[in-house]
Amino acid sequence: MRIGVVTFPGSLDDRDAQRAIRLAGAEPVALWHGEHDLHGVDALVLPGGFSYGDYLRAGAIASLSPIMAEVIDAANKGMPVLGICNGFQMLAEAHLLEGGLIRNDHGRFICRDQKLRIENNATDWTGSFEAGQEITIPLKNGEGGFTASADAIARLEGEGRVVARYLEVNPNGSLNDIAGVSNARGNVVGLMPHPEHAVEPGFGPDTADAMRSGVDGLTFFASAIERALVSR
Repeated sequence: MRIGVVTFPGSLDDRDAQRAIRLAGAEPVALWHGEHDLHGVDALVLPGGFSYGDYLRAGAIASLSPIMAEVIDAANKGMPVLGICNGFQMLAEAHLLEGGLIRNDHGRFICRDQKLRIENNATDWTGSFEAGQEITIPLKNGEGGFTASADAIARLEGEGRVVARYLEVNPNGSLNDIAGVSNARGNVVGLMPHPEHAVEPGFGPDTADAMRSGVDGLTFFASAIERALVSR
């Protein structure tokens, strides 16, 4: 399986995402924001960072990059797409996901190991988790507060499209403690915390389960690979 990782001006975590994909057992493919070619990949990751310096709104300019026309088309045809942090912001700006991300309610950039609960394990990126499973992965953002209209929140909650929820502390003021959402089809997922930074024992957050310590994020990438293999 080949998973593309798009690099935008200001991307910081593209190499980390490529490494996570490799450790999960797939081939990472570097893609460039200025191209119109997905190079035949089976899935896509939009990585974290500060694309275009977060000018205008975080992810807004990147959502208009040439390659995003191909990302939108592929997503609408069912290709698995994961947006992490800044990538989540891009997916919202491109209207592939409902809602938006605004400045943290405390007005500060935050970096911490964040506990989450997997609410929906039926998406392409969460299928290898147990429903209700609690994990810990790093979080780092300045504009991570998830917001949406009351109708959109009710729809996301009612249709089970909240993928992950913050536990113990809401780090940025996200409505309903929402850390990630999916589209209706379940192939497009936006996640504010960073699973690519929790893929190797000893280099990620400690968890109560010593066997999983430091690797909770790897399951997101493994899920996409498993889903692709099953569908073939």
